[in-house]
Amino acid sequence: MKIIILSRNPSLYSTRSLVRAAERRNHDVEVIDHMQCDLVIQEGEMELYYMGGKIYTPDAIIPRIGTSATSHGSAVIRQFECNKVYTTLGSAPLLTARDKLICLQVLAAGGMGVPRSVISKNYFSMSRMIDRVGALPIVIKLLKGTHGLGVILSESKKNAEAILETFYKTNQKVMMQEFIKEAGGADVRVFIVNDEIVGVMKRQAAAGEFRSNLHRGGSSSIDTLTEVEKNAAIKAAQLMGLKVAGVDMLRSQRGPLILEVNASPGLEGIETTTGVDIAGKIISMVEKNAK
Repeated sequence: MKIIILSRNPSLYSTRSLVRAAERRNHDVEVIDHMQCDLVIQEGEMELYYMGGKIYTPDAIIPRIGTSATSHGSAVIRQFECNKVYTTLGSAPLLTARDKLICLQVLAAGGMGVPRSVISKNYFSMSRMIDRVGALPIVIKLLKGTHGLGVILSESKKNAEAILETFYKTNQKVMMQEFIKEAGGADVRVFIVNDEIVGVMKRQAAAGEFRSNLHRGGSSSIDTLTEVEKNAAIKAAQLMGLKVAGVDMLRSQRGPLILEVNASPGLEGIETTTGVDIAGKIISMVEKNAK
């Protein structure tokens, strides 16, 4: 089977893990930088070129699209979709999941528990918006932040107003969310492949830090889920239309709350923590579904 992995960097852990998993199963695998792909669009013909050469239709693609490449990455995926190529990540689900606001809207409309969130473009309603989040402290985050960057815990209303004013003046899109104190600075990453939970890890924030991201010094450990949490994670991925997803949830007094659903979740943290060959499970999904 001919498989193309769309990745900016073939040396990244996730890319290397997928390549190894595909080669162990004797597949022909190639890594292509989607940002170096050219698209030719005309009636009845949707061609792709890479480094000057035409890309001939593979059996499947595995997109690994970073946040900075979402727009062009989704366009490249769509070009393959138009040519009836199986993909582990659809272009539309990628765009939906990458937008934190749309992601929360879809989840909440689907009946999922999410942290109470407030988004406003009205500078003059800033004070009222803070009140609508609920009790302090509150979390203020950039809508396009990643790895915990642009996420701030504000202890007072005055401080929150100052932070929001700075973001508004620099034309940054922000969201305010309730702070889930009982989570204890921890969240749970649930890795899902083809509607099946294949790995679960708890991420704990470092001392003095509320962000649990491993990139921010957090630690990880194997964890187990309740039936309610399992159902919530699977449903969240389904609502987003994702075959491969990293669902991040908080444990609250009112049940699991979905923070976000990652469309291109990294493999390093989950594989090294759980010891599970997640890449192999992704390749198995490709084998079952690619024509």
